Amino acid sequence: MTVLLYLVPAALCLGLLGLLAFMWSLRAGQYDDMEGAALRVLKDDDLEDGRHGAPGGERP
Repeated sequence: MTVLLYLVPAALCLGLLGLLAFMWSLRAGQYDDMEGAALRVLKDDDLEDGRHGAPGGERP
């Protein structure tokens, strides 16, 4: 039971640390553009820089 004297404050400190990290990420703007990254995955970069889908990124 004396181990709880160490585990409970450790758990509270880790929880507080996680909360502080989340609050920092909110203030830093990490969640401002939620749709941009999802749409960037769908964008076909091969067609924009003239490669026209050549395998391995080589020019035809």
